[in-house]
Amino acid sequence: MNCKQFNSISLEEVLVSLGHLPTKQNEKEAWFLNPFSTENHASFKLDKRNNVWYLHSEGIGGNNIDFMMKYLKASVKEVLEWAEKQNFSSFQSQKDYHSKSSSLNYHITEIKELQNENLKIYLQQRGLSPTVYSLVKEVHFAIGEKKLYAIGFENLSGGWELRNQFYKGSLLKKDISVVNLNNNLKKNKNVVVFEGFIDALSFVEMKPFFNGDLLVMNSVSLLNRTNEFLKNYSEIHLFLDNDKAGENCKTSILKSFPEAKNHSEIYALHKDLNEYFIFRNNTKIEKQQQVELNPKQEQEESEINQAHQTYRRKR
Repeated sequence: MNCKQFNSISLEEVLVSLGHLPTKQNEKEAWFLNPFSTENHASFKLDKRNNVWYLHSEGIGGNNIDFMMKYLKASVKEVLEWAEKQNFSSFQSQKDYHSKSSSLNYHITEIKELQNENLKIYLQQRGLSPTVYSLVKEVHFAIGEKKLYAIGFENLSGGWELRNQFYKGSLLKKDISVVNLNNNLKKNKNVVVFEGFIDALSFVEMKPFFNGDLLVMNSVSLLNRTNEFLKNYSEIHLFLDNDKAGENCKTSILKSFPEAKNHSEIYALHKDLNEYFIFRNNTKIEKQQQVELNPKQEQEESEINQAHQTYRRKR
């Protein structure tokens, strides 16, 4: 794959494959939250007709190559090697031709239990505790000569969704993930559906005694695969994102499974379940800090009040 070929691929398809979904869109453009950092309001604009992007919060933009160089912090050569490993619909034939040579440039070097402190800190920033460590792995991988590591969440085809503070992507074949939380190993009849695995981990924190399956779509493009798998369950609960893509997924699933229950109203003021989970935790901490004054602070406030009362009596 060369630069011209990669730049001809829909940038919207590239963004979706990386797990970034538009917050709003029309025929001409789509708006995304900043893919390079955290923000609350979408500032990343995709011009669909010209297939170029512009990040208003930083005043930069460009084509597919420019985007992936910044996203992966990689060279043009490394970006093209990465692109050849992806399953972009507009480049499937070329990908098959190059797969043998590119497989050596984008590969996993080690998979182990979560140990890295930086990855643990990242999970803490997302409101997650050691409770969920057993559901993820620490994955070390290489893009060309660039060595990286991330939190890994495995899918049904042996592929991995990868996250760390600076990287969001996937390795090997894209597929849904299903986690059985029932210790009895029997086939579950109830399932909870999420778009991303961080939301699924947030649910485990919120509902530690849930016995059933977690189904993570990993991409809205896997909606048909999700619907097919949901036929195995009699009780379906939806915790999808509060954006257009999430709404479309919810509508499709409810059409196929009218008895499924949608729970997105719980976090209606937030983008997704994890954002609500973080907000809820921060609110609890703030309330606790307001109620629980330390003894020294209480004594100081009492002394100030007494001084005011004495001053008033003297006057």
